Amino acid sequence: MKPLRAFGKLALTAAAAAAITACGGSSNDAPKGPALKLAITATEAFPGTYGDVGEYERVTGTISGEVDPKDPKNAVIQDLALAPTNANGLVEYQADFVMLKPKNMAKASGVLRYDAPNRGNILTMLNPTATPSDAVYLERGYVMLYSAWQGDVPKSTAARLTVTVPVAKNKDGSSITGPYRAELVPTAASPAMTLPGGVFNGTMIPYEPASLDNTQPGYSLTRRANETDARVPVPASDWKFAACDTGTNSFPGTPSPTSVCLKGGFDPAYLYELVYVAKDPKVMGVGLAALRDTVSFFRSKAADSTGTPNPLAGRITHTLGQGTSQSGNAMKTFLHLGFNQALDGGKVFDGMYAHVAARQTNINTRFAVPGGGGGLRTDHTAFGQTAPRGLDKDYQDDISGRQGGVMKRCAATNTCPKFFLGLSGTEFWQLQGSPVLTDANGTKDLVQPENARIYYYASTQHGGAGGTASIAYAPTRATYPTGTVVQFNDTFRALFLNLEDWVVRGTQPPASQVPKLADGTLVRPEALAFPAMKGLTWAVGGVQTAIPDFSYRGLYNNFPLFDFGPQYIPQDEAGIATVLPPRNLGRDYAILVPQVDASTGLTRAGIRSVEARAPLGTSIEFNYVATPGITDLANLTGSFIPFHKTRAARLAAGDARPSLEELYGTQDGYVAAVTQAANDLVAQRLLLPRDADLQIARAKAAAVLP
Repeated sequence: MKPLRAFGKLALTAAAAAAITACGGSSNDAPKGPALKLAITATEAFPGTYGDVGEYERVTGTISGEVDPKDPKNAVIQDLALAPTNANGLVEYQADFVMLKPKNMAKASGVLRYDAPNRGNILTMLNPTATPSDAVYLERGYVMLYSAWQGDVPKSTAARLTVTVPVAKNKDGSSITGPYRAELVPTAASPAMTLPGGVFNGTMIPYEPASLDNTQPGYSLTRRANETDARVPVPASDWKFAACDTGTNSFPGTPSPTSVCLKGGFDPAYLYELVYVAKDPKVMGVGLAALRDTVSFFRSKAADSTGTPNPLAGRITHTLGQGTSQSGNAMKTFLHLGFNQALDGGKVFDGMYAHVAARQTNINTRFAVPGGGGGLRTDHTAFGQTAPRGLDKDYQDDISGRQGGVMKRCAATNTCPKFFLGLSGTEFWQLQGSPVLTDANGTKDLVQPENARIYYYASTQHGGAGGTASIAYAPTRATYPTGTVVQFNDTFRALFLNLEDWVVRGTQPPASQVPKLADGTLVRPEALAFPAMKGLTWAVGGVQTAIPDFSYRGLYNNFPLFDFGPQYIPQDEAGIATVLPPRNLGRDYAILVPQVDASTGLTRAGIRSVEARAPLGTSIEFNYVATPGITDLANLTGSFIPFHKTRAARLAAGDARPSLEELYGTQDGYVAAVTQAANDLVAQRLLLPRDADLQIARAKAAAVLP
């Protein structure tokens, strides 16, 4: 009841202020909350017409807002008390947004869907020409909102969405300094590398060093071939903060706070780790407050603080939030840190979908790295590893001894959304995903909260469209053809509409579909039992290519408990990291993976899409680096080993898997299998009828068998 009383009080205050103004009095003495200003910079037609809803328009603009450092709802934000304030004692931000809305808002369904940008990039800007099935959201009358939350994104392209957050300063106005770590991973020989480094974080705005003098304490550069190898120091005389820009004898070149020049150049055979004293940390957590207040404004306010009308005023009844990969991790962090409680006490999002999102995002530490992520030979020990994976408010972490899961704060304020978590196979092998399903020691399956569903997309990789056309092969880079024919894009669309139905109509969604210890579908990596998969010659990208025999090596990304120092708050991914690289405490979380079918090599549990139910080969959820001297999983990619076409061919090769001939008999048999699979998934509400029709049409057009 407290949120209702608080809302009523705010409504009475606004009404009283309006009455005073109408009588010629002044409302200057009325309490004022943080201001929020809307600026629309463009409104333009969006291509196409969408069912009964009709035309859409694209609205572009900015939200300028304020965050109150004294409001308890903001207390979790690291360094907020050290951010500069305006005359009202409030911290300011400005965020870009893009919106797709029906031109006639009377046709809107009442659903506002927010899609979190990934490193400033919009991943789901609808393109019905390229992906006709995506039109379903617009046909249903959604308003689509994309608004920035990550404060270190550069405005490198017009399409990138950025949010301006403050820089923390000491009370005397001087720069705050502290330790910072970056991993530099060259893909080719290069004399210099730019900061901030990392496979995924490399295009963000870097934290500059407090000094360019790398001989000072706290500065080091090391190299190693594999992540687990011992670090070999590079002498300070052999590297400098510089650009290597002076011609043939380029070391060190022009001094630069955003570049590292190495004598002899960076060698792609090595992983380099840079530690230095950085300055001027951004108060990144303000980006989460900006997201909270932006969505709350578009959801429920009639106008901004200056009277500019909300273009959605009175038309939004429900809000759904979605993020993919890094931005899906961010949505989990948003929820975990309590930001789904709006300033008026109500919910920001009624429903939330964290898609291919195993971790949380490091956005709320000093010198935060929101753009980091799991990748080739890197980020195994990066931020994002310490916040809870378990969802339940009472989750018990027996490795760290900490209590409380992702939903602990929202449960305390009655602001938890209906929640979907989607996991591809990559999340198990490379991104340490299984602890969301089991206790920390991997001995029992967890009971998930009633408001949550977890869906595992069987036999898939982290991204990619799927289909045989998406398979590529570069034998010098990956051992097997990269990509998985099995895909989850169709599954995601169907599940998102199930989330809408759950939130808007109270229709229960499909039950969670995940591998489990109890039925043997979730196992230790060493327990996997792949069938013999023998190599064959196959046309990859139109070129006949010899695929080697598959050999399972059991590589996976482990999950140690790390110590980032006494000022770090690991359960919140907050505080100040003072131990970099972090100290490995010698206690590992259990990592388990989905068990495979002994006949086909496809995984047994989870949502098995059409391509898994009527397969053309084995889609494997991982791949191996082929570069000599490097032992690791290929970066966020799976692999595909096609079936032999005939029984005779597979017996001659010694392949234990069935051939296409044995599975389907003829082309008509293959089409019948696809049709049956598609119809079954539609009946289970795991595939939309329009996507089923497309799958069947593609099967008819494919030359699989005579």
